[in-house]
Amino acid sequence: MTIHPTRVSVEAPLRIGVIGVGQRATIALHVRAAATDATLVAAADTTDDGRRRAAQLFGSDVAVYASHADLIAHGKIDAAIVTTPDWTHAAIAIDLLRAGIAVYLEKPMAISLEDSDSILTAAYETRTPLYVGHNFRHSAVVRLMREIIERGEIGRVKAVWCRHFVGNGGDYYFKDWHADRRRVNSLLLQKASHDIDVIHLLGGGYTRRVVGMGALMVYGDIADRRDRTGETMSDWFSFGNWPPASQTGLNPVVDVEDVSMMMMTLDNGVLASYEQCHFTPDYWRNYTVIGTEGRLENLGDTGGGVVKVWNTRGEWREAGDREYPITGVESGHADADFLTMSEFLAHVATGRRTALSPVAARQAVAAGALATSSLRAGSTPFDVPQLDPKITAYFESQTDAASR
Repeated sequence: MTIHPTRVSVEAPLRIGVIGVGQRATIALHVRAAATDATLVAAADTTDDGRRRAAQLFGSDVAVYASHADLIAHGKIDAAIVTTPDWTHAAIAIDLLRAGIAVYLEKPMAISLEDSDSILTAAYETRTPLYVGHNFRHSAVVRLMREIIERGEIGRVKAVWCRHFVGNGGDYYFKDWHADRRRVNSLLLQKASHDIDVIHLLGGGYTRRVVGMGALMVYGDIADRRDRTGETMSDWFSFGNWPPASQTGLNPVVDVEDVSMMMMTLDNGVLASYEQCHFTPDYWRNYTVIGTEGRLENLGDTGGGVVKVWNTRGEWREAGDREYPITGVESGHADADFLTMSEFLAHVATGRRTALSPVAARQAVAAGALATSSLRAGSTPFDVPQLDPKITAYFESQTDAASR
C-alpha cells in the first residue's frame, strides 16, 4: 500500500489561529515558547465575550473574527488550534482540513465515534496535518510509568486499573455545557478520554469490547441552577464550594453521570478498568499496572508524587521494592501542554513524526462513547467497530513506531 505523506507546504514563521477563546485557549500561549518558528496571528469566537478575551489574552495585533468560517476566508493561517466546546469539534475541524489548514484539536476529538471517523476521513483525503491534544501522554507520571514498563520491571502487562478522583468536578463540569449530554455525550467520554488513551498506551492495545456502569448520584439533586453565558470556569471556581451538595449555580441542564466506570478488553487480551467520581474531596488519578513479574502504582500524579514498584512476594509493604520520583509541575499540566504544542508545531513545520496518532484519539472516543451507551443500556457490552485499514495505515505511518 502506498502511503502519501502529510501535506506540508508552509514557510516560517507558521501563522497560527485560535478558534474558541474559552478556558482552554490559554494553551495557545505556548506557541511563542516552542522551538518552531511560529506566531499567533488570528483568533475566532462566536461570542462578544470570547472576542474580548482574545484581544486581552493574545494582544491587539492578533486579528479577531466572529466565526471559524470568517477566519478561514480572511485569516491567512497555516494552522489552527481548536479549543471550542466538544460538540462543535467535528464541523470546525472538517472545515479547516478541507481548507488545507493544519489542525490542533483539543481532546476529545469529537463526542461520537461517527464524528471522529468523519474527521479522520477528511484529514486522510486532504493529506492535511491533524493532531489531537491528548497532553496527558506527555505528563511526567505517564512517561515514567511507561519507562518502567518498557524496562521490563513488571514483566508483560496483563491488567491496567485507573481510579480518577475528580475533586473539582462540581466546578469543572456541572456549571456549564459539560453537564448537558447533548453537548458532551458523557463525562466518561469527555473527562475519561485522557485516561482511556493512557490505558491503551500502558496496556499496549486498543479497546475491543467495553461495558459501562454509572449514575447521577449527587448533582442531579441540586435545584439551584443558573445560565452562565459569557462566563468561564475561573469566574466561579472555589475550593470553598464544599461539600458537594452545597454547590450553587449549576447548569440549567444536568443529565450526565457524576459517577461512572467501565471495563475493557483490549485487542491484545489485556484487561483494564476505569472509574471516576466527581464529588471526592481530593483531585488526582491512581494507576495500577500489573504484569507477569510485578506491579506499579502511582501515588500522586504530578511533581512531588512517586511511582512504586513491587516485585517480591509478601504482605503489604508501603515502601514497595523500588520508588521513582515524579518530576514536573506540582499542579496542573503546563509542562505537558508545552510539550504537546511543541510536538504539533514541529509536525506541521517539518513533518516530524508524533508520539500520538489521531487513530489513538479515535480509539479513546470509541471506548468512552460505547461505554456510555453501555451504561445507559443497562450495562450491555459493546464491541468497538474497526476503522478503515487505509486510514489506520496512513496515520500510523506518521507516528513514532514505539507509540500505541
